[in-house]
Amino acid sequence: MGLPPTEIHKKEQKVLYDYQKRDIDKIFSRLEEFPERFNLLYQLPTGGGKTVIFSEIVRRYIETTKKKVVVLTHRIELCGQTSNMLSEFHVKNKIINSAVKQLHDQDEFMCFVAMVETLNNRLNDDQLELNDIGMVIIDEAHYNSFRKLFRFFKNCFILGVTATPLSSNMKLPMKDNYNELIVGDTIGSLINKGFLAKPVTYTYDVGLGSLKIGMNGDYTVKSSEELYTNMMMQDKLLHAYEERCKGKKTLIFNNGINTSVYVYDTFKRAGYPIRHLDNTNSKQEREDILAWFKATEDAILTSVSILTTGFDEPTVETIILNRATKSLTLYFQMIGRGSRILPTKPEFSIIDLGNNTARFGLWNSDVDWQSIFRSPDFYYDNLIGDEEIERNFKYVMPEEVRKEFANSENVEFDIEEEYAKTKKYNLRSLTVLEKSIEQHAQMCAENSEDVFDARILSRLLKEDIEYRVRRYSYCISKSTKNYRDWLEEDYKRKLRSQINQLFMNQ
Repeated sequence: MGLPPTEIHKKEQKVLYDYQKRDIDKIFSRLEEFPERFNLLYQLPTGGGKTVIFSEIVRRYIETTKKKVVVLTHRIELCGQTSNMLSEFHVKNKIINSAVKQLHDQDEFMCFVAMVETLNNRLNDDQLELNDIGMVIIDEAHYNSFRKLFRFFKNCFILGVTATPLSSNMKLPMKDNYNELIVGDTIGSLINKGFLAKPVTYTYDVGLGSLKIGMNGDYTVKSSEELYTNMMMQDKLLHAYEERCKGKKTLIFNNGINTSVYVYDTFKRAGYPIRHLDNTNSKQEREDILAWFKATEDAILTSVSILTTGFDEPTVETIILNRATKSLTLYFQMIGRGSRILPTKPEFSIIDLGNNTARFGLWNSDVDWQSIFRSPDFYYDNLIGDEEIERNFKYVMPEEVRKEFANSENVEFDIEEEYAKTKKYNLRSLTVLEKSIEQHAQMCAENSEDVFDARILSRLLKEDIEYRVRRYSYCISKSTKNYRDWLEEDYKRKLRSQINQLFMNQ
């Protein structure tokens, strides 16, 4: 009987590849040079085998120094996974969880795996003392919760490991806590060497003008929910799935539980096999849902960031970003869930419904992590803004809408060209929208039998109207949302009036 895919993957990963050996040697060279009071950060993409690398480092460190090691994680699931991997490298280890109050048996172990909050509580309460610790390894080091533990390990060599050496809190840069960054292989290199699946990215333009930025520097859940639960966005999501990845095992990431529930209902009504998962599910429910997802070939799982770390299901074929984020780390984590390679899965799909690719670049593009580590503020300040992203949108009428206007030879209208004419001939700028309305009215009239049909048809032009109004507002450098909203309503009112006029004149 063959091993399931995850077990096959695990057995393969236990082999140390050349790039892993190279990075381990680099890390040990720093260890030899700075055996204590040195904080080193190591970057390697998701799927590159970070746990394998630091498990080998732990094994070799204990063997050569006879000192003990603490491995810190931020999630209970990661504690178990880390402990198992260390055991495979013959490192006898003990998990310090909420059930462990004291460590009477600590002399029996050379390595301890702990959740950051649990260990912090025990050390602060003086309930336990860890003796002869020489190294501390921090998994997912970009989370700031680990900083509180540094004071307990001042004389140790600290190794932080992350796929994205960019702090989850822009006010607490990683350069303040780490002396140096070692960068591993790039995503592109790991793809070329056959260690990661190749991504195929599909993007769908989404107007994010209604989103608000919260205290953490990312879009608020409330504003995201208002945008992504509306019917238009739900339809766009379903259409993207059916167009690009129907029947493939799919993970959908959302920003908010309500959005995920809406997604679940939308896909359920459409007859697709889907489950919803968030942090309110019990441990048993989570296990049942993930077991179903693993066993179901065309399963769709909609969730709320809960599966960004500590979740490894190589059979995932499609990642849908049904959200926008300003977090580069979250962007890489979400997409990384689909990057595991299998003999039957050389590539995977990414569907972006949050302009994230325009904001950060393609997932497999090279990133200058050293520059980001040294100057995170410069990186944040130079991120492309939503308004600039949307300026580059080009509306293409969907095929099903274009069919409704089959009698119209031309359905496009160049706002910028018409605006240039108003400048050249000293005309009112609003002439641009008046001409656009004339064209839309004509399109509705020549594809309808009567005024009522024409009015119904005009509703299909909603996205085209939004696009034209937005282009016009950029031209006149007056692009506030309130002004655009007013222009859109005025446009629709004048379009109805123009349609009525055309039919009265027949």
